[in-house]
Parts: sequence; C-alpha cells; structure tokens
Amino acid sequence: MTTELASRTGGQILVDQLIVQGADHVFCVPGESYLAVLDALHDADTKVTICRQEGGAAMMAEAYGKLTGRPGICMVTRGPGATNASPGVHIAQQDSTPMILFVGQIERGMRGRDAFQEVDYGKLFGGICKWVAEIDDADRVPEMIARAYATAMQGRPGPVVLVLPEDMLTDTAEVPDAPRVEAAETWPGNNDMVKLQKLLWAAKKPVLLLGGSRWSEKAVDAVTRFAERFELPVICQFRRQMLFDHEHANYAGDLGLGGNPDMLKLIKDSDLIIALGGRLSEIASQSYTLIDIPQPSQTFVHIHPGPEELGRVYQAHLPIQASPTAFAAAVEGLQPPQAIAWSGAAARAHESYLAWTGNPARLPGKLQYGEIMSWLRDRLPDDAIVCNGAGNYAIWVHRFLRFRRYGTQLAPTSGSMGYGTPAAVGAKRMQPDKMVVAFAGDGCFMMNGQEFATACQYDLPIIVVVVDNGMYGTIRMHQERDYPGRVSATTLKNPDFAALARAYGGHGETVHETAEFAAAFERAVASGKPAILHLFLDQQAITPTTTIEQIREKARAKG
Repeated sequence: MTTELASRTGGQILVDQLIVQGADHVFCVPGESYLAVLDALHDADTKVTICRQEGGAAMMAEAYGKLTGRPGICMVTRGPGATNASPGVHIAQQDSTPMILFVGQIERGMRGRDAFQEVDYGKLFGGICKWVAEIDDADRVPEMIARAYATAMQGRPGPVVLVLPEDMLTDTAEVPDAPRVEAAETWPGNNDMVKLQKLLWAAKKPVLLLGGSRWSEKAVDAVTRFAERFELPVICQFRRQMLFDHEHANYAGDLGLGGNPDMLKLIKDSDLIIALGGRLSEIASQSYTLIDIPQPSQTFVHIHPGPEELGRVYQAHLPIQASPTAFAAAVEGLQPPQAIAWSGAAARAHESYLAWTGNPARLPGKLQYGEIMSWLRDRLPDDAIVCNGAGNYAIWVHRFLRFRRYGTQLAPTSGSMGYGTPAAVGAKRMQPDKMVVAFAGDGCFMMNGQEFATACQYDLPIIVVVVDNGMYGTIRMHQERDYPGRVSATTLKNPDFAALARAYGGHGETVHETAEFAAAFERAVASGKPAILHLFLDQQAITPTTTIEQIREKARAKG
C-alpha cells in the first residue's frame, strides 16, 4: 500500500531532514536568502542559536562537531554572510571536524549576471571543504543532505557546503525523508593487527601518539587499557590533549608549541612510533623535523580513517586505514610480550611531564599567569570544557592545565584566532550543566568577542579569561626574533573588557595581581552570568619560560 506524501516547501523539507539526522542545534545569522528555512525552524524542536557574526556561528557549529562527532549545522546568507563564515569552515577542514554550512543563494534565474551578493561557492570554498554543491530541485533536498552527512563524517571528517537558491526553498515537492545516516566505520584487517603485534613484541623503545578526530569516550578508555597492558608512553598531538588522562602514569605530554625536550627526545630515540588518528602536521611534528620525511628512521605505524592521509607525508612501514573508534576496539585483542623490554619508560616519561608542568617559572610583572593556571588546575572540575583560540597565551593553557576526560577541549589546530568565545557559547548551549571556560588574548578576544552578547542573550554562564598584554603577542615574539627592537603593527589599545561584560549584561572582573584572581573567579562562578575576567599581563612575559628582552638579546647576539 502506497503512503501518500504531503507537499512541502524546500525549506520545510530541509528542516525535516535535519531533524531526521538528529540535528538538535542550528547556529545562524539570519538572511533574507533563506527565509523559508527560518520559517520552517519556527515550529521545529531544533534549538536555534542566533549569533552576532557568521564567523562566530560557524565556529560554534565546528565546536558542536568536535564534541559530538556529528556535523554541526551553520546557516548564513549569501555573499558577505558566506565569506564571513569561511574561518569556521577552514577550522573544520584543518581540524578534521564534521560540519555542514548552509548558504542562502540568489534565485536560480539570476545566476551568472553578477547579481546582488552573487558568489561562485564552488570556487570560494572548494579548497577548504570536502564537498560543495548547490541544490537546484526541492525534491533532491533529502538526497543531498543525507550525502552531506555521510561526506562530512566518513573517512577524514570535514566540512561540507550546501548552497540554497532562494526560489528553490519556496518550491514545493512530494518526496520522502532520507533515513538517518551513520558514519561507516573502517576496521583494521586481521593481518594488520598481527603485524602490529609482531612489531610491538620486537620493539625496545615504542611510543604511542594520539590525535585526529572520530574518537569516543569508549575508544579513549580502550586505548588507555592498551597503553597500560603494554606500558606504553602516550603523547597527545597538538590540541588533542583530551584523548588521554594527564594524571595517568603513562602520560608523557603533548606535541604542541614549546614542548618538553625530554618528550621530544623520547620520540626521536624511539624505535617504534604508533601514530593513531592524527596527521602529524606542522605543529605536532615540530615543523616537520621530529620524524624524517618521507621515510621515518623509526619503524612507523600510521592509523588513520582517511586513505588519502596514509603516505601523504610519511611513508609508514605499516599503514592501517581505520577509524580510531574501530582500531581501539580491535586493539583490545593485542597482548604484550611476557617480558616488556621498555618497562619503566612510561613512568619515567610521566615523571618528566609532571616536572615540566609542575612549577611555573616566575616572569616579570605582578600577575603570574602560570600560577593562575596552577590554581585553575586544582579548581576546575574534571569535566569542565576548556576553550581557546590562538596566541601565546594558549601555551600556558596547554602546558599547565591537566585534561582528565574526553570531550573537555575545544581548540583549533588550524591556529585560528577568535575561536575561544564562540566555541564556549556553542559548548554551553549544548551542555549547560558543565562548566565552560574560554581563554583569549586581547587580540584574539576582539576577533569574535561580540559573541559574548550571544551568551548573555541565552543566559549561558561561560567564563572568558581575557589575557591582555596590549599587543599581538605571538607576532611580536617573532618580530623580536627576526627584527629585534623594530616594533611594527603589533601594538593594541584595548577597552575595559570587564566593563564591556557588564555593558552586555554579564559579570566583569579586573585582575592586576595574581592574588586577586581566585576570588574574582569564584565571584564570576557565583554570579550565574556570562563573565569576563580581564587579566593584565606584563608584555615581557611572552612565553612560560622567556621574556621579550631575552629574545631580543639572543637575536642581536646572532647578528
């Protein structure tokens, strides 16, 4: 018996597909080009977060993808709306995050005339996403959205852009919904696991490097058990620290900026590197100096869900195409040798990690940022979500905070500034019962700080720690290294960020000295409001271990 299909507009069909796919949040800046979608959302159960700028909306959607493993949904209008969203798309591409950006488009009959806000989105986004397509017919909306979900989630995850002509969205069609899409897992072959077992039994100094996406809490637990059985030192790649408990006896540190020399030596001296999930891109590989290219000198095992990444940079001795979740399940069957040749290596590496991150060095100024990080390390709940964008201020976050659980870190491996605040808004919107803390430099905060207004609009009590040193600190650091004493285009004059928080309707605190921070943080938590803590950091305190003057003197000495 045939079921009669109801006639629906393209906009209604689109929203119905999102509901079928489990999209419980949409992050958007409204536009007249997709009014039919906004109208369909009016009666939908999906929560809509109205953002202040498309870049912030896209970053919130990217944060959703990071935390859930399913595409975050962002909707923007044509032309400037789409270009404003591009930073979030680039983050999703470099961070391997599933995301779908819906872009309103001019009417179909106007294409090719350089109509108002007309853009060729294939050319605009083609290099930074997995798939760009324009939906010309309303009856193809279910097919295209199902494909978008599959494309965004499978293999190496990433962003998809779907373009929506305005008149297509008001067309009607009688078409069934597509079924819910689940990402196909890619499992390692039995031969792969046998080969890996043999390599481990023959090794003397193995290390395990964790990174990438397509993880789950269950997979993290399985890999932890694997590391315990084999007594493996475990290192997390850049901004993937939530993949292993930092208090665990096998944890050796993270491959980021300013890494522990002992940890780097551990990798260079190893005879077996198992890289699970990540790409070992520029930052994690220490500018491609840590592991030889194209043939690593160590026995190199690379596990990645995307076949295009296997052999792209490193020619692995054992390449395994598998998602981290599938590999984590398969590795449960591996057994260690009776006598572990490297026994004690993980414990020594963990001791070095604790020493490296234990007592921050004292730097110039009344505010000791490292001591504040140490206090937060003891204060933050294990399930608190920590967000940050890009800048030298983040080095302290990565070094001195200790991530304990999966799903607690939102940070762009792409190095995009302005990410922390919108990511925190997105995280708190999704998980209101968890503490969410964002860190931002003064330059970083100003790039998407307007999304603090979004936090206030939805009563989301995030805490934003703004570290103000009156400059673009990372660029100033490199400037002093290459052109010592010649300061150019890096100085900033900033507003009173605490007063700005109060102007938005939030809670604001100003912190000039270390001793003021704890009470200010507790007042921010107790306020129940979105809060900004405005910290003033001495410009000389440019990294956890170095001052500007030391960098300048070293550069001048080199001539």
